[in-house]
Parts: sequence; structure tokens; C-alpha cells
Amino acid sequence: MRLATALYLSALSLLSFASQATDVSVTSPDGDITFTFTDENDYAQYSVDYNGKQIMRPARLGFAFAKAKSIYRHLEVSEVSRTSEDNTWEQPWGEQRVIRNHYNELVVKFTDKNDADNAFNVQVRVFNDGIGFRYHVSADGQRDITREMTEFSIIDSHTATAYWIPGQGYDRQEYLYRETRLQDVGKASTPMTIKLDDGTHLAIHEAALVDYAGMSLDRQALGRFEADLAPRADGIKVRKQGSFTTPWRTVQIAPNAAELINSYITLNLNEPNKLGEVDWVNPGKYIGIWWGMHIQKYTWGSGDKHGATTENTLRYMDFAAEHGFDGVLVEGWNIGWDGDWIQNSELFSFTESYPDFDIQKVSDYGKKVGVKLIGHHETSGGITNYEAQMEDGFALYQKMGVEQIKTGYVAHGQGLKVTDENGIKRLEYTDSQPLVNHFIKNITTAAKYGTSINTHESVKDTGLRRTYPNWIARESARGQEYNSGWAAPN
Repeated sequence: MRLATALYLSALSLLSFASQATDVSVTSPDGDITFTFTDENDYAQYSVDYNGKQIMRPARLGFAFAKAKSIYRHLEVSEVSRTSEDNTWEQPWGEQRVIRNHYNELVVKFTDKNDADNAFNVQVRVFNDGIGFRYHVSADGQRDITREMTEFSIIDSHTATAYWIPGQGYDRQEYLYRETRLQDVGKASTPMTIKLDDGTHLAIHEAALVDYAGMSLDRQALGRFEADLAPRADGIKVRKQGSFTTPWRTVQIAPNAAELINSYITLNLNEPNKLGEVDWVNPGKYIGIWWGMHIQKYTWGSGDKHGATTENTLRYMDFAAEHGFDGVLVEGWNIGWDGDWIQNSELFSFTESYPDFDIQKVSDYGKKVGVKLIGHHETSGGITNYEAQMEDGFALYQKMGVEQIKTGYVAHGQGLKVTDENGIKRLEYTDSQPLVNHFIKNITTAAKYGTSINTHESVKDTGLRRTYPNWIARESARGQEYNSGWAAPN
């Protein structure tokens, strides 16, 4: 009897030991930030401590797929690896020439206890100013992601302050920022900034958004948000072929708001320059023929009030030369602006100008007075129409000596027109996977022609200017046009 009891207690002890959670941690180089993975309760989870205090509670990780087994339950830590890095790299342009890339890295594999082939790796890098983590999923065939279950769980949501704009809104990111309690946030675009009671500031965002959908933050409970990916037109969030890697999910951490600005986590988590020598990338200041349209002095379309005329452009170039501006942007130069140009995106030509705009004369005059002609490609969300003409449009501008182009994507909500791989016309969000891929196609095509791009109504910045230095600017925010009187000012 005593032997049977002893064996029973021994077996019970082993069962208890087997069910204990595995915790694995990594700290920032200065020791102030600690990131911890755990498989407690058979879920993949993480938490974050700052200066010895937990600021992010355990939050779950995982995926749901349309036609494959989901990966989020019955998970355990099965492999762990570590590394560290401390190097510097140079920006060809920007706020700071030399940037330090200093982090400690931890990679943890979470495996389904009931299916060893159902697993994912999570790679985290912990810097002195925050953290970034991403998934690596091994897969065969097509994977349709219906839900990314990445959570962000913030302490003290009833007292923390959030600074945010709505996510996946009708007007993209063009909203006035709101200051509310964290618990009052609904769906927020990233970056979302949070101020804790003790003054600690967090900014939740993402880095290296490539071949994936942009992330918003959808509140699930008090202080707990889930990554909400912009859906494709068919309802799938992300479609991947074979193994895939997600963008980095980032949390910048600082003792005050100013230090958030000085963080280079987003750039450090992007791949190095893929374009090679980029001495042709020269950011600058410009004026332009565009404000006059918003105050109704000029029109984009043809007629008596047409703004983009040769005469008007030369006048602007004289002003720019006199007052030290590098260039003049000209909107409304090309065929397609007459009528409802927002709805009639398929009418835009990117090579044919209106009769009263002589692009050769304007370009030659700009060279004479030392002022660049800044090109303009407004698509009105007509992606298929633009991609069919993109190479020709860049070639024309290259011939004219144009080095920089402002692109535009004026379309609301899920209103960007894309023809998919099966020839079906779809309507997409600005930050859906097809549009994310389009923007990178636009940037890489421009690079072939020695052209830099300033994207308006764009997907948000996730640091890709490091990888593609010709992506010199973007307007993923509420722009100056809102100060022209037709809307509440900024």
C-alpha cells in the first residue's frame, strides 16, 4: 500500500512538473527593459517590464487561417536561441547621419503539443529604447490569414492617457489626434502613443511592412488590444505562399515624450539599403501649384482658371529661385482632371499634358534658373490604370530631368481600384496587402529611373526609407489642405 501511494505521488509530481510554464526572458543592453515569453496555460504569451515594473501584462500570440489549422492553443516553448548586435550604419539623408543598432535578441519556437508540425518562431529584439518582435511561420502551399492574434496588453488602462486616431477610417490617417483615457480607445491606427501614470511613454507601431497588411489596434478589453489587419477585398487579411515572415510589431519605450522622437527602432528593424549608390536622392524644399486649387483660385482641370499652365509655372519658378526653394510642384498638368476626377480615375494619362502646359519649356526654364520641376502622379485610387502607365510616366519625367515625383491616392475607405491576378476588379484599403505591394512596386520602379517619391494618401511609414532611400517623404497624416477652409483646420 505504501509503495502504491509512493508511486501515485511520484506520478502526480511529474505531471505537475510537466504542466509548469516555461518562461524565457531577454533584457535590453542597459538592463532597463525585460521582455519575457511564457507558455503558461498552453498559450504563447509575452510581457514587458521597464525599470523593474511591469508595463505590459501577459498578452497572447498566434494565428487563425482559413483552410489550415490555427496556431494559438496547446502551445509550448520547444526551442530557444540568443544573439546580440552592436553596430552602426549611415543614412544617405535624414535627421542623423550615423545610427547605432544595439540590441539583444531572443528567438523562441512555440510548438503545438498535439502536432509538432504546427509551430511558429517569434524573434524579439530588445533595444535600450523599446522592443520589436515578428513571427516566422514554416508552411507549405497557400496560407490565408483570417486573424493575427497578436495582443498588446497595457497596465492601468483606466488612468493611462492615449493619443490616437481611428484605424481603417474613411479618410485613411487624415484625422485630428484625440487625447483620451486608454480605456476609451476603440480601433486605433498606429502609431498609438500611451502615457502611463508615472510619465512613462509607449508608442505601439510596426516596422518593415512588406507583402502584408497594415495593422490597426482593436480594443478587446480594458487595456488589451489585438492586431487588426486591413482586409483584402475578398475578406482574407493576408495571403501568403509557403513559409512567411511578418512585419515587426514594435513598442517604443521612453521616460518622456521627447525621447520617443529620438528612437530609431523603426529604421533599425528594416533591411539595409537595397538600391546601392543613391547620390541622386536629394530631398529639398519646394513650393507648388496646388494650394490655389484648394482655395478655389485655380482649378486642376482645364479652363479659364486652370492652374497648371506654362506661364503660371514659370512665375512660380522665378519666385522659388528668388526665395531659396529647390523646386516647384505642378498639379493638374496632365489629362484626366476634368469632371469628377476622384471617381473617374481610369481617365488619367501620365504622359499627356494639357495644351496650355509645355513640359519641355517648363523643364528647360527650371534648369536655367536652378529650380527643379517636381512631378505629379495623382491616381485617384486607380491602381490598375496607374500601373499600366507607370513605366512610361517615369520615363517621360526622366527625359525632362525630373528627379522627384509626388504621387497621390485620393480615394476613400475601401475604394482603391485594383484588378487582381484573376482579372477581377476589386476595391481595396490603402493599407491592405495588395496596396502595400503596389507602393513598393512604385518605389522600386521609380528607382530604375533615378526618381525619388513623395507619396500622398499613402500607407503609413514603417521605416522602409532605409531599404529604399528614394522614398523621401509621405503624407500619411492630415495634410495642409485641411487648412484651406472646407474642413475643420488642423
